Amino acid sequence: MTGGQKKTGTYITGRDGMAVVKLDSGYNIGVDPDSCTFIERPVPASPKKTPLIPDRSLPDLAIVSTGGTIASRIDYRTGSVTSQVDAGDILTAIPELAKVANYRTTSLSTILSENMTPSIWQDLARAVYDEIKSGVAGVIITHGTDTMAYSASALSFMLETPVPVVFVGSQRSADRPSSDNAMNAVCAASAATSDLGEVAVVMHATTNDDRCAIHRGTRVRKMHTSRRDAFRSIGIDPIGFVDYPSRTVTLGSMAVRRGIKKLALHENLEEHCGLVQFYPGMSPGILDAFCGYRGLVIAGTGLGHTSTDLIPSLRSLIDGGTIVVMTSQCMNGRVCDRVYDTGRDLLNAGVIEGGDMLPEVALVKMMWVLGNEKDPKRAGVLMQKNLVGECNRRSAHGL
Repeated sequence: MTGGQKKTGTYITGRDGMAVVKLDSGYNIGVDPDSCTFIERPVPASPKKTPLIPDRSLPDLAIVSTGGTIASRIDYRTGSVTSQVDAGDILTAIPELAKVANYRTTSLSTILSENMTPSIWQDLARAVYDEIKSGVAGVIITHGTDTMAYSASALSFMLETPVPVVFVGSQRSADRPSSDNAMNAVCAASAATSDLGEVAVVMHATTNDDRCAIHRGTRVRKMHTSRRDAFRSIGIDPIGFVDYPSRTVTLGSMAVRRGIKKLALHENLEEHCGLVQFYPGMSPGILDAFCGYRGLVIAGTGLGHTSTDLIPSLRSLIDGGTIVVMTSQCMNGRVCDRVYDTGRDLLNAGVIEGGDMLPEVALVKMMWVLGNEKDPKRAGVLMQKNLVGECNRRSAHGL
């Protein structure tokens, strides 16, 4: 009994003297163990896997899993959610996928996305490259949502692709009535069979189950911790949409089309790069931690500023061989350090303007540029050049 009401659920664990129970609704609560009646529940048998019978009229897609919960189910032993990476498990969890394509799967890793690393990005790029080289019509990458935008940006730089490479995740696990996993997966598969020809993120466009947005891999950010429509294109409109349940894909004029690019892999990355956000009163000594780094991205205020106290330390880093790129903490607009005295002083110190690049995208780009270009001057030029849609020449009206 809790709150005078009788509730049933699955006991997960004990914490701080309380029993943590997953309710049938999918939510967890903490209750006094003495108020509970515990009943041993037999563990349900695992669902029977759907036989993988290819439909030759449908295209072939590859699914590369990095440990996301896009196809998951409850583990009744622990009350937690467990990810599934086998093709049969995925089709069992989301049978509608079988109407879109045939699938083969690769389990690259089973990590929480905050544990993603540049070396795993390289493994992922190689795995996707191999799948495309084998002839699949597109690739779906299941990924945790917290750092999915970083990974999508990384593959955008490392991989030239003639086919869709679609990242997809789930904001809410499959055991919750409001889960977005099935719709996101079906929309991602639809996008992966479309005329798209670039790396993208496909997630709910609204809080309703009506359509998913297709976001460019270098212009997307997670903007909410838990909403189903957490992902937004920044500085540009989404490059497409997938209507649901019709699975109709509509691509915008900015989307790169299938077959435009030839398959190529450029996997080198320089990991000794950093990202720091300026804040009022920030000590110049913080920048000492980046001494010896090959690159540093600053998320500055407004048009791209730090306090004047930081400029000598930034100049020292640059004189020591570190490339420093200025971005803005603002979601829209671009860096322009020629308006105020502080900005001009930063430019005179050797800081490079990052245009309208998102700070995290600038970091990933810096890793890629410095991994493939050893000359600092040429690397600086590349940081300001639009390579895969990460830089807009002009900001959109009102953005």
